[in-house]
Amino acid sequence: MLNNPVWAALSGPQAGYAEAAGDAARYQPEISPFCAVSDPADPEAWRDLGTLTDHALLVGPALSPPPGWVLEERTMGVQMVGTAMTAVADPEAVPLTEHDVPEMLELVARAQPGPFRKRTIDLGRYFGIRSADGRLISMAGERIRMPGWTEVSAVCTDPEFRGQGLAARLTLAVAAGILARGELPFLHTVHDNENAIRLYERLGFNHSANLVFASFRHVPTA
Repeated sequence: MLNNPVWAALSGPQAGYAEAAGDAARYQPEISPFCAVSDPADPEAWRDLGTLTDHALLVGPALSPPPGWVLEERTMGVQMVGTAMTAVADPEAVPLTEHDVPEMLELVARAQPGPFRKRTIDLGRYFGIRSADGRLISMAGERIRMPGWTEVSAVCTDPEFRGQGLAARLTLAVAAGILARGELPFLHTVHDNENAIRLYERLGFNHSANLVFASFRHVPTA
């Protein structure tokens, strides 16, 4: 399940946010760019995916599509799990709602935490910390949700305010809510983001797997 988290989510707890065809699914485009196939080694699943989209972003331990799919971009990633961590809520972490989405998108543009779209907030709870003048300067929330697990995602801080521990506090606040539901938190980061990996290790996350984030373009063969 953790090796194919998007499929586990879209064929399970988050099926209501999916566009699906056979053994393939994707999030509704305004929510997330992620897609999935039930078995990345199954050409028929990739055929199903081709009926949903011409451009697909997938995550998994190995992604080798059949002919008709062209690799556009690939990033090596790390998956980390909080199977033995403790976490606490943060009194300064305020819930974010759809009214905050414009500010959230502006923060994402400055901090570049990864894919975040105007309806990503539909997937779970998001929290933010504001500066003294009311600006949203840090945030984190929930994205991929599968049985027993929820991903901590969009962890970011405005570059002007980094180094104050804001991302750590919000990561723990989001994880606290996940643990309170009886689920376990997990997260992803790029493999060479050593600062982030060390931070998450200090917070109680452990390495689970090396994964690939890859974007493919569908070019149907004759």
